[in-house]
Amino acid sequence: MNPTQHASLDTRQHPAPPLRRLARVLVLLCLAALPLQALGEIRVSDDTGRELVLAQPAQRVVSLSPHLTEILFHIGAGDRLVGTVSFSDHPEAAAELPVVGSAGQLDLERILSLRPDLVLAWQSGNPPHQVARLEALGIPVYRNEPRRLEDLARTLERLSLVTDRQAAGRDQAIALRAGVEALQTRYAERPPVRLFYQIWDQPLMTINDAHLIGEVIDLCGGVNVFGSETALAPRVSREAVLAANPEVIVAGGSGEDNHGWLEDWRRWQGLTAVQRENLFFIPPSLIQRHTPRILEGAELLCQHLDEARARRSEVSP
Repeated sequence: MNPTQHASLDTRQHPAPPLRRLARVLVLLCLAALPLQALGEIRVSDDTGRELVLAQPAQRVVSLSPHLTEILFHIGAGDRLVGTVSFSDHPEAAAELPVVGSAGQLDLERILSLRPDLVLAWQSGNPPHQVARLEALGIPVYRNEPRRLEDLARTLERLSLVTDRQAAGRDQAIALRAGVEALQTRYAERPPVRLFYQIWDQPLMTINDAHLIGEVIDLCGGVNVFGSETALAPRVSREAVLAANPEVIVAGGSGEDNHGWLEDWRRWQGLTAVQRENLFFIPPSLIQRHTPRILEGAELLCQHLDEARARRSEVSP
């Protein structure tokens, strides 16, 4: 009998002590489990740089902003939503979801009752202390704050990852980037147009160049007359608008078809925008919500600025 055969026979005749065998089994089980854990774990950074870690794709999501609700439907993850906030009205199915307050005032008890395994928060729109409270209670939170169109494309990709809808998210991101590039190509050389963009009436509010809408304005060849303001959505006086004398005034409104804010400006006949009939309405959900539909809003804005350029030739020398 050679040494190898002897060793093999000796092992069978003298088995390892029970504790040693148990230790081997436990080690093997741990090693077998590692690939499965690595496969299921999801790691993604949110817009504040925080790393979100999920053991598996989220199954019960609460959205704290209408734009985040809409994005989940865009990437085919609407079925993962179990709650959202007021004014989440697109698509129609979103209006059927349980409401957990407004973006600015959350009902924490209602959120907890829905047992979410992921909360999507709006960094500049939700109360920070309430979002922090949810996190302190052990609920994973993804904070969203797209400032550039590329940020929005990344949001589509990241949220599709945490909801296991990668293919749809990738397609949506590709389409968004292609749409932005097409607008850049078409309008890059157009003459600049000075404009005032109104997002609210009382108090009178606009946006600066760091806002996502600021990039859309620039994309179309517009120049935001309040672009250098420090605040993302600054309050401005009517006198400041009159002093800036924009060539174009663009407004959303308190509803999807409410042109009242624009009609108010007609009282100021000295404004260039009023004299040239450059008062333009864009449905707020198309440009003031950070969703893929912002391409529709951008297209409308670009067309309106082209109308303003055309009217320059109608002005008497």
